[in-house]
Amino acid sequence: MTMQVSLMRLYALRAGYLLLAVGLGLTIWPGLFHHATPWTLSQGVSRCLLAAIAAMAVLGLKYPLKMLPLLFFEMAWKIIWLVVVALPLWMDRQMDVDTLETTYECLGVVIFPLLIPWRYVLDNFMAGHGDRWR
Repeated sequence: MTMQVSLMRLYALRAGYLLLAVGLGLTIWPGLFHHATPWTLSQGVSRCLLAAIAAMAVLGLKYPLKMLPLLFFEMAWKIIWLVVVALPLWMDRQMDVDTLETTYECLGVVIFPLLIPWRYVLDNFMAGHGDRWR
């Protein structure tokens, strides 16, 4: 039996996907096609990755539960970046303006755990059998 997620929670999830789609859409997508100087390899990879997240977040508006792995990915990369990059720099008092700005952007990750229906995640992603291997 599949657990029902309340309509309010579905709307909250949709708001999270909308935030991702619009926020990244306004900041990342325009620069994909109009940037003054060539990007470094890492700049190109990161901007294309963020553009893909924005595009996939649009699907979350229609399928908020099916697109939960996108929110898991968003939380995972931001938490990893905060712990591996920002925290050591902050502790060593070596954080520059760009890193501080990215840190503030990544701290927005705190809203996603509040939106996610964790009981649904446990029932549908963690418990039970996975897909067959052969």
